Amino acid sequence: MSFAFLCPGQASQKVGMGYDLYKDTKIGKEYFNIANDVMNIDFQNIIFNGPEEKLKQTQFTQPAIYLVSVIIGELLIKKGIKPVCAAGHSLGEYSALALGKSFNFETGLELVKIRAEAMQESCRHNEGSMAAVIGLKDEEVIKVCDSNSNEGIVVAANFNAKAQVVISGESKAIKSIIPLMKEAGALKVIELNVSGAFHSPLMSSAKKVLSDKLLSTNINDSNFPIYSNVTAYPISSADEIQNALIEQLEKPVLWHQSISQMINDGVENAIEVGPGKVLQGLSKRINSSLNMNSLEYLEDIVNFKHV
Repeated sequence: MSFAFLCPGQASQKVGMGYDLYKDTKIGKEYFNIANDVMNIDFQNIIFNGPEEKLKQTQFTQPAIYLVSVIIGELLIKKGIKPVCAAGHSLGEYSALALGKSFNFETGLELVKIRAEAMQESCRHNEGSMAAVIGLKDEEVIKVCDSNSNEGIVVAANFNAKAQVVISGESKAIKSIIPLMKEAGALKVIELNVSGAFHSPLMSSAKKVLSDKLLSTNINDSNFPIYSNVTAYPISSADEIQNALIEQLEKPVLWHQSISQMINDGVENAIEVGPGKVLQGLSKRINSSLNMNSLEYLEDIVNFKHV
């Protein structure tokens, strides 16, 4: 049986995640120790003990999810489950690429650290927020965003599932557009508890910082195709990967388009490689024909039957 690996992004974190991987696997201990060195803090303590408010800070959340996801993926590959392709939701694209050996674990963690810090810094200088729009088609959300541009920057940022789009932009523009989305027929609009306007033009300063780092980093072709957030199509060459990661910060995440394309390309089974079950939930809404498993604990990995 063949599988796609799907790696989660920000919001899948929880205090205590990965503790069993650290305690009971060699690679878990090794990668957690590397992470402490790269982060230059007692990172393990933040992940294992919190507090939750600290782990939720972008600068810690993103490296933590990357760390746990890559360990889980490496353990699955060691078990003999070699993915035919992969995708990652926003930050998760870095986890997918590390598993595809476009860069090693430590290089990926350094990239994620810089990305997270640059995004957090952008948030300090630009007051932004995000909101989930439920019940409108993609093009309807885009149309309302475009028609409200006089109020400030607001764009569609994450196409998570059909009729589930996250918008991103300046806080005042988000607040003013919520009633307009409801007037257009949205069933619900939920302002998200995030620190800034991710995947929007407000991330331009973060994009510059990350771009400089990516252009000076040695990136390899991926061992298997990675469905890009930016295009929803598979990429594997080093140049494509470098460009996709640079563009990703300001461009929307084409998640349901990526999963639909993957299914069109013949993928029938997928594993959520990382903490939580967010992507499994989205996959059910995108196309329930995809046979999806979420594996986040060592016990899950050990007991998983893949033949």
